[in-house]
Amino acid sequence: MKKILLLSDTHSHIDDRIIHYAGEADEIWHAGDIGDLAVTDKLEALKPLKAVYGNIDNATIRKEFPLNNRFMCEEVDVWITHIGGYPGRYSPAIRENIRQNPPKIFISGHSHILKVMNDKNLNLLHMNPGAAGKQGFHKKRTMLRFKIDGKAISDLEVIELE
Repeated sequence: MKKILLLSDTHSHIDDRIIHYAGEADEIWHAGDIGDLAVTDKLEALKPLKAVYGNIDNATIRKEFPLNNRFMCEEVDVWITHIGGYPGRYSPAIRENIRQNPPKIFISGHSHILKVMNDKNLNLLHMNPGAAGKQGFHKKRTMLRFKIDGKAISDLEVIELE
């Protein structure tokens, strides 16, 4: 079993609350717009990190992290990208690939809008953790945490940071 902390859009911001929740996880996943490698350095010092770069991330961050990160966690196929859209409105850059080979969990960031929804057509779970940073139009800073045990995804929680 793995306890996952999922965050996105930190835009160079990391604080004690994020660190607290990161310390409780087995793995940390970041869906882009990191802003500064100091953020991922602090997270990686605590737990294993899987991340992608976002549209605001510079060349240094883009060398460190991929645009798309697809991997297995336990027995669950996971795909993280920053600008991915959501069920019914996937980004044109990934739309055909996701239709031909859907993961079990599809994660994106970018919108700063917390969203968790099933795609019944592709039998996948879409997650966008909202934004954990302070830059942007969002009123609440949010992250998600959940567990993966074998093929099961459970105990999904929204974490509000304000």
